[in-house]
Amino acid sequence: MRPAAASLSVLLASGLAAAGLFFLTAPTASAGQTTVTVQGKIRQAPRRIVSINPCVDALLMKLADSGQITAISHYSHDARATSIPLRQALRFKATSGTAEEILSMRPDLVVGSSIVPLATKQALKRLNIPLVQLSIPQSIAESKAQIAELSAVLGTAKRGEKLNMSIDRALASSRAEKGTAIPALIWRSGGLVPGAGTLPDEIMRHTGFQNVSSSYGLNQWDILPLEKLVARPPSVIFSNPGSAGKHRGDRMLSHPVIDRLSRRIAIVDYPSRLLNCAGPSLIEALETMARARETAGSGQ
Repeated sequence: MRPAAASLSVLLASGLAAAGLFFLTAPTASAGQTTVTVQGKIRQAPRRIVSINPCVDALLMKLADSGQITAISHYSHDARATSIPLRQALRFKATSGTAEEILSMRPDLVVGSSIVPLATKQALKRLNIPLVQLSIPQSIAESKAQIAELSAVLGTAKRGEKLNMSIDRALASSRAEKGTAIPALIWRSGGLVPGAGTLPDEIMRHTGFQNVSSSYGLNQWDILPLEKLVARPPSVIFSNPGSAGKHRGDRMLSHPVIDRLSRRIAIVDYPSRLLNCAGPSLIEALETMARARETAGSGQ
């Protein structure tokens, strides 16, 4: 990777990690390595689970009993960052993820992303509290494997199988017929674009879109300025223009040119949770792109 590209990747990862959006931006496990790692020994099905990541929250909603969940990430109490319905999230206590706060909840299992503060890891290790860390799935297949592994840890393997079957059904119903792929781009707040080799790219290709990020000279995760997008837009842009009012500081999303551009091409609402997490979010992501493919295809 070029030095400039490496610096940008670190900047994106650190900035988004600060917002709790770890799954699709931080470094991943190497090929063939498990996406679930465990620190400590899990002796029985956990009864007091604490999650410190919003994507983990979404997985627990599908894989664990509500009575098993002692706390979820505080990001899930924020409408701008949650990966589960806010009303559902507010039924659970939230934690900021500090070691002191976690320990006060007396968990018998803590689940987080691949990024956990060293102080927290060390405190959990000293007190023999198991820590499960989920790295970033680089593909749909890896996400399904992670679901199976995590559900086994939780003692809910059948629920993992059920969730993976739901993902398989979404894959089958959203698969595009062979033909010309529609030029498209995922363009998020701040101009963030996922490129080739990312999980969003796999979803786009599966549903009949051509990710044109490379035609702008972008790296795997990169920033596309508004000016370049408007000068040469693809046929479809997956973005979040409807949230511009919530992000008044975002010059790109709130710019009037986006509204004018929507009269020429399709701009499809693509909620942040669909880009930030894998797991259950894959189903909605596949369905959203499949609907957009049908609409765009009928207009050709």
